[in-house]
Amino acid sequence: MQPVLHVRAFEDNYIWVIRGNSRTYAAVVDPGDAAPVLAALTRLEIVPAAILCTHHHADHVGGIPELLQHFPGLPVYGPAHDKIGTLTQHLHDGDEVRLPDLGLSFSVLEVPGHTRGHIAYFGHKWLFCGDTLFSAGCGRLFEGTAAQMHASLSRLAALPGDTQVFCAHEYTQANLRFALTVEPDNADITAYRREVEALRARDEPTIPSTLEREMRINPFLRSDVPAVHAMAEKHAGMTLPDNVSVFAAVRQWKDNFRG
Repeated sequence: MQPVLHVRAFEDNYIWVIRGNSRTYAAVVDPGDAAPVLAALTRLEIVPAAILCTHHHADHVGGIPELLQHFPGLPVYGPAHDKIGTLTQHLHDGDEVRLPDLGLSFSVLEVPGHTRGHIAYFGHKWLFCGDTLFSAGCGRLFEGTAAQMHASLSRLAALPGDTQVFCAHEYTQANLRFALTVEPDNADITAYRREVEALRARDEPTIPSTLEREMRINPFLRSDVPAVHAMAEKHAGMTLPDNVSVFAAVRQWKDNFRG
């Protein structure tokens, strides 16, 4: 029995269904669309014990009202600093989410950048990070600053290397094209790209990744690497004095990348 399952939604979203060791209950992470979640719950013959939200964007919370119609009283956890009208539990940094029906608990990490209030859930060597960290990429800065996102990613990078990264989108192939542009001589990126292409050719997910892998291939976690720093300065056409400015330059580069 898989303890964490993916449910596909929209074009490239993943909604995560966390069962742990339970055969009866699950927690649902970022249900932007109710229909595929309801279908998965029916197929698996399980019922939701909780909804966990990472941030307020519609493709992460849009399915919650319909799920609550099917499961009245279901607790909905999410960030205190994002506006999500369906929340019953407003979470702050350092809070713990206990899910006794699953025998699981998660620590809450505030990771602003993509949105001002974005949070992640960490526990049992699993990281549910929404749109903060992607495989070989990171979220756009819709509300936060480059300094905030760099600090958030640095915080996630400090977690154990064997942490599994459950992000919310299948962006890995496109992200690796950019990563190879930043670091064309990085053999780890080249090898991972071959692995990812094979997975996607079979229509299989590339997620979860691991933090250990991301530290080797993700340019947004590698602002301190000389090759990344040099390439960022070359592209920006200016001296970049610190890791935050390198990160900001690489993020802006990716925003306009069409490779």
